[in-house]
Amino acid sequence: MPTFSVSDLQALALKILEAAGVPAADAGIVSKELSEANAVGHDSHGVMRLMQYVQMIDDGFVKLGAEVETVRSGGAFTILDANFNFGQVAANLAVERGVELARNVGTATVMIRNCNHVGRLGSYSKKAAEQGCTTTMAVNAPGPGGVAPFGGIERRLGTNPISMSAPWGDSTLVLDMTTSASAEGKVRVALQKGDQVPEGWLIDSEGNPTTDPQKFYDGGALLPLGGPLGFKGSGMSIMIDVFGGMLSGSGICRTDLPRGANGVWMYFVDVAQFIDRAEYDALMETYVESLKSCRRQPGVEEILLPGEIELRRDAQRRSEGVPIPDETWRQINELADRLGADLSDFDR
Repeated sequence: MPTFSVSDLQALALKILEAAGVPAADAGIVSKELSEANAVGHDSHGVMRLMQYVQMIDDGFVKLGAEVETVRSGGAFTILDANFNFGQVAANLAVERGVELARNVGTATVMIRNCNHVGRLGSYSKKAAEQGCTTTMAVNAPGPGGVAPFGGIERRLGTNPISMSAPWGDSTLVLDMTTSASAEGKVRVALQKGDQVPEGWLIDSEGNPTTDPQKFYDGGALLPLGGPLGFKGSGMSIMIDVFGGMLSGSGICRTDLPRGANGVWMYFVDVAQFIDRAEYDALMETYVESLKSCRRQPGVEEILLPGEIELRRDAQRRSEGVPIPDETWRQINELADRLGADLSDFDR
């Protein structure tokens, strides 16, 4: 399994995207988001997505260089139309707009329609938290989903993830989770590694539990988050369809979109306009100390906060490098050869 620096992953992703015709500025945004996902350990949203993204370009679903437009706005909200450019391009712009609006009026809502796959949600909510805003972000899948509703067999829902972030001293708290048992990308990672997935993630096309990731791509489905309490994950996913799909104008149950299209809802709160920042920071430290000092169950070494695993993984991988599965690296090289992108500088 070859290992790469985060900067090398960004550079090779940039080469492939530019070879696929992506404008330089947009390719820079997307390649950075992919490599940063690998850095924090979310390989499901890292450079393994290059094959999918180039296929979406080839199929005409990604409109290269399309302008992200404002289609509706008010005192504390704006709706953006990504015009099917890369989701990462639109989502980064949405963070800029949301933080600016929240600083002006205290809170802000930003939605995005006609948006391709945005990648790792925690990246965007974290950026806003670093600028002093608590942030909630959720996305739906207006096109084909991969998740069965609680009690169902057929795919009717997206993985419909949600991320919530808040300032924490010089750092941030970042919750980033799907409302399904797993992200689809983690199933793809298992398939490329030749691994099984944990029990409780998947059912096959007949509704039978399975740990074989291939069964998902043969017509099976992901299960909603919660196992026997999966009605909770299913219910949350349904409401994200309302917020991210219906209100944004992205839609639901569409047959004209590829897997990975997103409808986006973001909500920003400028902390300093609601509570003195010094008071907020003191409360946060008291809260963190209270959580960390909790008596632990046998075998538990530490109580972890949302985003701490990613912070530590980021430090580790920037020091030791990012391992990429052999099959993923083979597919990347095959794609580069087809596009005429020279990856000889990255040979392992």
